[in-house]
Amino acid sequence: MLTHVKTLGILNIVLSSLGILAAVLALLFFGGIAGIVGMACQDEGRLIAVPILGLVGSLIFILVMLVSIPGVIAGVGLLKLRPWARILSIVISAVNILNFPFGTALGVYGLWVLLSNETIALFEGARVR
Repeated sequence: MLTHVKTLGILNIVLSSLGILAAVLALLFFGGIAGIVGMACQDEGRLIAVPILGLVGSLIFILVMLVSIPGVIAGVGLLKLRPWARILSIVISAVNILNFPFGTALGVYGLWVLLSNETIALFEGARVR
């Protein structure tokens, strides 16, 4: 089961890192569009559109970062076999089930790995037979 725990840790880090990358790209995209609208439009509509675009980009960035950063932390904790990482990863796996299709597969795999008796014994420090 140790191999499955390490694999789950790596997959959590990879999926969460992709989420962080997507958050940064969304922030750059909406910031770029806000800049283009601010420079290109000469009417008063830009005074309303630019802050809205910036706000939408910022909210997407914050939301995706709040979901992705715990995944990286849990993945590193799983690689180091920290007991708190098992609990955090169970919660993250349950939330990942809603993230179709890759998150669903990772969430189901994570719950299978982390809720098995061998994994519980591994994190409690017992010897796995």
